[in-house]
Amino acid sequence: MKLENYEAEVAVLGSILLEGTLFQDVKLQPYHFANVAHQKIFRAMKGAFNQKEMIDIVVVTTHLGEQMKEVGNTTYLLKMAESVPTTVNFKHHEQLILDAYLLRKAKEQALRYVQAPSEEGLHKLIRNLQYLYEATDDMEEKSTYDYLLEISKEMQSPSKHKANLTSYKVLDDMTGGLQRGDLIILAARPSVGKTAFALNLAAGHCKQGGSTTVISLEMGSIQLLKRMISLESGINSRKWRGNTFSQEDFSSVSRTIGEMAEWGIFVHEKNRTLSDIRTTIRKRIFENPGKNHVVIIDYLQLIQPETKRERRDLEVGEITRELKLLAIELNIPVVLLSQLSRNVEARNNKRPMLSDLRESGNIEQDADIVAFLYREDYYHPNSKEENVTELILSKHRNGPTGTVILHFDKEMGRFSEMTEKEYKEKRGARSREEQKQRRLHSV
Repeated sequence: MKLENYEAEVAVLGSILLEGTLFQDVKLQPYHFANVAHQKIFRAMKGAFNQKEMIDIVVVTTHLGEQMKEVGNTTYLLKMAESVPTTVNFKHHEQLILDAYLLRKAKEQALRYVQAPSEEGLHKLIRNLQYLYEATDDMEEKSTYDYLLEISKEMQSPSKHKANLTSYKVLDDMTGGLQRGDLIILAARPSVGKTAFALNLAAGHCKQGGSTTVISLEMGSIQLLKRMISLESGINSRKWRGNTFSQEDFSSVSRTIGEMAEWGIFVHEKNRTLSDIRTTIRKRIFENPGKNHVVIIDYLQLIQPETKRERRDLEVGEITRELKLLAIELNIPVVLLSQLSRNVEARNNKRPMLSDLRESGNIEQDADIVAFLYREDYYHPNSKEENVTELILSKHRNGPTGTVILHFDKEMGRFSEMTEKEYKEKRGARSREEQKQRRLHSV
């Protein structure tokens, strides 16, 4: 173990320069750094954080002022940030700095004792070493007792730890809502309605007072917001293309826009890399503390990994693993949309299975919930089950699996729950129609 860990110090400072919001979780102090220049850089970061500024190279340079010459100028900061391929190991590097600091202080105490050994000096050495480790104990993993205490507090104040209900009762009964720390995969073939369903989740959460961050890699922000306006106002989404709105439509849209302006909805369209996405999410939560956050990302296969791998499945595995870790770290649910492979098209029964996930292994492994959308009329346009959508929970780490039946209004992009009675009636109508067709055919 090193007395001075220069590489870990560079990794921690470089990570913060890349993702300024990491600083809010930092447990280190300037004196933990062995390198004097690094102490000054960290103090500048702390000054920016205390003034509620978003930390980046420009802000840190400003706070350093005349001290920039002593830390190696802007080039040193740039190289520091460029040397960090990923921030996923940030906490580990932070611990390495702390370990090195403890070793240095322990060595100092031991040298003092060796220079003037005595029984009293020995007791003082033991006390000082104990104090050192107790002072940094909050950096260590919590004990079982700590976790049990946390569970007890959660039971006493359930409102502070509640999940995010989706407004779909059957789904909420199965899952308890979107749970904090969960990575939720929502997958379907193209044009089945996964983006529309995700927007329904976003709207429902916002209307309950929550904050929703939508990161779209496929559609622009304007297009997504228009779809949400159609969903909420009840106007046909095709009217946006030809601008064929009636006066009643204008009134309805204006009213909806006024309501949505009060929501905690944030739509981002320019994120492409995993690093960009992580930074955006952390920044949104940092700027809106105390909110009930949900993140929706559309969609997995368009995310660019931070490092190129020899195989695509390894890249996808890195993405899902880091998004799962982010969900745990920030204590938020992350809903990640995903495409399905074409394998499903080759089967007679085209209901999706876990093996249909593109680059499947890691997605299934990292996800807490894997849900599929399936529509019979997607494959059979003349199906009597038109607009009926099955939301199939194929994996649920902490609860049951099963199917939720939804009605999908394509023109408004609106999903609503169907009761079992409504679904049976629809299936019964289809069965009677099929019998009638068979009789006509036999004549």
